[in-house]
Amino acid sequence: MSNSASAIVAPWLVIIGIGEDGVAGLGDEAKRLIATAPVVFGGARHLELVASLITGERQAWQSPFEKSVEAIVARRGSPLVVLASGDPFLFGVGATLARRIDAAEMRTIPAPSSFSLAASRLGWALQDVATVSLHGRPLDLIRPHLQPGARVLALTSDGGGPKALAALLCDSGFGQSRLTVLEALGGERERISRQIASSFALEDPHSLNVCAIEVVADSNARVLPLAAGLDDALFEHDGQITKREVRALTLSALAPRKGELLWDVGAGSGSIAIEWMLADPAMRAIAIEASPERAARVGRNATRFGVPGLAVVEGEAPGALQGLASPDVIFIGGGGSEPGVMDAAIAALRPGGRLVANAVTTEMEAVLIAQHARLGGSLIRIGVARASPVGTMTGWRPAMPITQWCWVKAG
Repeated sequence: MSNSASAIVAPWLVIIGIGEDGVAGLGDEAKRLIATAPVVFGGARHLELVASLITGERQAWQSPFEKSVEAIVARRGSPLVVLASGDPFLFGVGATLARRIDAAEMRTIPAPSSFSLAASRLGWALQDVATVSLHGRPLDLIRPHLQPGARVLALTSDGGGPKALAALLCDSGFGQSRLTVLEALGGERERISRQIASSFALEDPHSLNVCAIEVVADSNARVLPLAAGLDDALFEHDGQITKREVRALTLSALAPRKGELLWDVGAGSGSIAIEWMLADPAMRAIAIEASPERAARVGRNATRFGVPGLAVVEGEAPGALQGLASPDVIFIGGGGSEPGVMDAAIAALRPGGRLVANAVTTEMEAVLIAQHARLGGSLIRIGVARASPVGTMTGWRPAMPITQWCWVKAG
């Protein structure tokens, strides 16, 4: 940013949250700012809701939306108003604009968010409710929130959202969950309908709706435990999977921190990357897998675990690593003994980043022992034995031991 541009600090951009009640829900100051604005940006619906106030130029959102963002940034320093739904900083345009415009240059007058309105209608304590926006995003993002007894508020994309959400609940073993659809909250067409997911029969819901879910799990429900080391049976796999006990120890060694990017090299079923992303919605991961069949399986698993944002790269390391975003953390679970893989991973890792590699074969173990001797870090061996029948009795059957090397790159 130029010096002349950075000198502009007085608020020139006003973001006003608006509800379905339109002008009636606005305070006097918000009305005045809209009426005196030389230009007003917003969605076509928002512009229509306050049409009686607007005296300046109207600018409806363009497609793609980034064009409108650029148009607003280009007017930097000139007064303008942006209309937004409810709270502009809750999954809203305010957060988008704040990535380009300093907060000191903005003034915001929020309205109640759709989540706040829904909670107030239901008498739910909002701080105890999981909230998720499915607007323009995959429905699968709801899956990690489906815990028995949980309450979830989900903002959907359109009128088809509630029915699709009911179908997902049924398919996942939550068919007896109570699903309340709250439509056009705050407006003249507000309607609240209570359904059971398995018998959902609401016709033509309003496109602006929030779904409130009171989660009831069937005996066969696909509940995702909150601890690391999920049951292997929850994953689709061909045997190429980091087993749950080793996976729990591996995730502990990877030590996820909010917002970090993981490379899962030799992803197999994608179990490590998936559990990494389940640790927090801000987690990011790239799964690198040479087998087309397994790469496709990783994608299916990611969907079923509610982390559709997992990026899958089909290709063989080290070549497949070129051009990828620099990782904060790397896990090598397969292919690490191939020429160049370990060197490429170490080179790509950010300073201060963490690398964890597991070895089952003696060839890979030799690589890890050599790296430990050269770079340091920690080297451990993991042994797991499972009780299994021995004739008419029971004995311990050991699994193949795992050698694990953990290393932190110097900052």
